[in-house]
Amino acid sequence: MQEDSSHSPSYTVPCDDFVHVVEFSPFSSGTPASLLAYGGNQYMVVGTCLFQEEDVEVEGVEFNVLRAFHHELRVDALAWSPESRLDRMPTIRYVSFIKHLIHFFCFLLCQQLNKSLTNIFHLSQVWDLDGNESATFRLQSPGISVCWHPKEVFKLMVAEKKGTIRFYDMVTQQAILSLESELLMSADWCLTNTIKVGGVSGSDWLIWDITRSSYPQEKRPAHIDKARLFRWSRANENLFATTGCPGKINTQLIIHHLGHPQPVAIGSVTVGSGLSWHRTLPLCVVGGDRKLCFWMTEM
Repeated sequence: MQEDSSHSPSYTVPCDDFVHVVEFSPFSSGTPASLLAYGGNQYMVVGTCLFQEEDVEVEGVEFNVLRAFHHELRVDALAWSPESRLDRMPTIRYVSFIKHLIHFFCFLLCQQLNKSLTNIFHLSQVWDLDGNESATFRLQSPGISVCWHPKEVFKLMVAEKKGTIRFYDMVTQQAILSLESELLMSADWCLTNTIKVGGVSGSDWLIWDITRSSYPQEKRPAHIDKARLFRWSRANENLFATTGCPGKINTQLIIHHLGHPQPVAIGSVTVGSGLSWHRTLPLCVVGGDRKLCFWMTEM
C-alpha cells in the first residue's frame, strides 16, 4: 500500500462549486479539442478542453464552457453518447441517484427528457436514444459499474457490489460470461484490449483476463484505506488509475502501469470525486472542491 507522498496536478481548472463527477467524452469531437462534462449539486457543465500537448499555442490547458445546466438534483454519474460532436449539437446523458429514485436525462443542449424510475438498485436498465427502455437485467446485488465497448457494440458489462461482473448479449438479452471476486467498489472494461477487465476491492486493485479464468490474474494492494474507483487509460492498455475513498480532507489518486511494480504517479485532491481519462493522451482528471485536477503521465 502506498503512503500519500502526493504530486501536484499538472493542470487545474477552477469551477463554481464542488464537483461530484467528471467525464471526458471517449469519442472524437470533430475538432482538436475534447468534450468534457462535470456535475455536482444541482448543476452540470459541458465544455471543451485543449492541452498544450495537443496545441503548442496553448499555455497549460484551455477550457471553454459550452453550456451550464441547473436543476434540482445532484449529479452522480455521466455517460456520453457516441453522437456527441462539436460539429453537431453535443448530446450527453446523465443519471442522478438519490435514495431509491433515479432521474434519467438526455440533453441535446436545448431539449430535455426526464423519466423517474423507482426500486432499481437491483436492476440494470438500458435505454435507446429516444429514451425508451430497451432491456432490463435483474441483479443479485446493487449495480456499481456499467460499461459499453466500441469494439463489442452488442455486449454490455455490468458489475455488482457483491463481486460478480457479467457480460450480456444485447441481442438475446442473456448473460454470456461472468467474472468473480470479493466485494467490488468499481470495475472497468479496457477500451484498448477487450480481454482485460479491472476493478477495486477493499484496498486492492484487480485485473482479469477473460480468456483465462473467471477469477483475477493479478491483485495488488494500492490504497491505505479502501479503494473507490478504477478506470483504464484510453490511450494505453497497461495504464490505469485508482482513487481511494475520501478521507477527512483529501482523496488519493494513484496511476499504475502493469509493467512497473511501483505507481507511475500519486496525487491528492481535496475531497476528490470522479475519475476519467482523456481519449488519446495519458492524462486523467479528478473533480474536487471548486476545481478540476488533471495529471499528465508517461505512456
